[in-house]
Formats: sequence, C-alpha cells, structure tokens
Amino acid sequence: MFSFFKPVRAEFSSDKQLKQAIKSILGYTPGNIFLYHLAFLHKSATQETINGIKVNNERLEFLGDAILDAVIADYLFKTFPTKGEGFLTEMRSKIVSRVTLNKLSQKMGIDQLIQLDGSSGTFRSFKGDAFEALIGAMYLDKGYNFTRKVILERIIKYYFNIDELVNQEVNFKSKIIEWAQRKKKLAQFNVCEEVGAGYKKQYIVELTMDGETIARGQDYSIKGAEQNAAEKSWQKINAETIDL
Repeated sequence: MFSFFKPVRAEFSSDKQLKQAIKSILGYTPGNIFLYHLAFLHKSATQETINGIKVNNERLEFLGDAILDAVIADYLFKTFPTKGEGFLTEMRSKIVSRVTLNKLSQKMGIDQLIQLDGSSGTFRSFKGDAFEALIGAMYLDKGYNFTRKVILERIIKYYFNIDELVNQEVNFKSKIIEWAQRKKKLAQFNVCEEVGAGYKKQYIVELTMDGETIARGQDYSIKGAEQNAAEKSWQKINAETIDL
C-alpha cells in the first residue's frame, strides 16, 4: 500500500533511527514508519507526485491541526468547567498558535528531523507545520485515543504551565494598533470570509495597513482571528520581512 513512499524513505536516515527518535521524543515506537517519514518532508523538498498530488507533509499537517484543536478544546472544556467561550478560545489560541508550535517543535527536537530545501526560500512556520503533521501521522498510525493521551501526557504536561498560561497576556492586536499609530498608518481588521458551519465555523480576518493586505488570520471567533492576523503581522515587523 505504501510502496510509493520508498523514494521518500531513501532521503532519510534508517527506519530504526527515526523510530528511536520518535520514541525519545514522544515515548512510543511508531507502527507505520512511512507516515512519520512523510510528516517530516517539507513541501520545499518534494521530489515526486502521485496522481498529480505532491508528496509532502501538507495533508498530514491539515489533519494534525484538526486533531490537535479537538484534543485541546476537549481538555480546556473539562479543565475549566466554569469558564466561557471567550476564555476557552483565547486559551486554545495561546496553546496552538503558530509561534507557540514553532517553539514547541524546537524544544522537543522535532525540528531536527525535518527535511527541507533551504535554498528555495525562507520558511517561517515549517517547525510548527511539522509538529502538526506529526500529530496527523500519530493519529493515522495509532488512533484518536492514543494520540489524545500522548498530547496530554507527553506534551501538555511537560511543556505547558497552564496556570501561567492563564495569566499570560499577549494582545497582538493592541501591539499592532499602537505600532500603526506611532507610524501614522491606518490599521484595519476586516472579516473577509467564513468557513465551515455550526460549531465548526471559523472566521478569516484580513489585516490591512493603509489599504494594503499584510496578513490573514483564522480562528473560531472573530477576536481570535484578529489576534492571529495581528500575531503574523507582528512577526513580520520584528523580522523586518515587510517594509511598512
């Protein structure tokens, strides 16, 4: 079934080494090792296609993002039984934000396993993307209950202080607005799209500076999407990757 992954597999170290790395990081031995090879294959290193689809970790990233969101939402819902939707949404954003996942990937050593072609450009979120792809691979390999247990016991327990996170105030929207005022620029947040329906509905917010689109953010609340867009813009400003 997975024979078409053999060319990808050859680019990595041995299956045994990758299994040892996963066990060291997450505490278990993978079953279907090909999924994990794929999880660490960045799109920049894509070398082949199957039925017109490029072989890389983007599909696993999509799946892992959804699984991670579901596990964290369930965890927060049960951990804070008296808190409202706004609090829960903000807490989830703190845990699964791109900045947080990038740092988490580096702390856990996941970034050392990623295969990418650095000569083709700079990739700001590849570490967090690989983390989500790893979650997707784990889900397909071991199932939801196993994945949930690993996320809670090997990741949340060891890498997050929930009490500190509750008191952590990172209002990127305020930072962007204050920065724009100092620079005499007009910063605007506009809902440009809604995706999904019911409890799965998410908002896409566009941040513009003097009418120029700087970043887009997506979340289950408008406030969260605004913060996401503002966070992306703040990263660009501090990295001086945009001329504002």
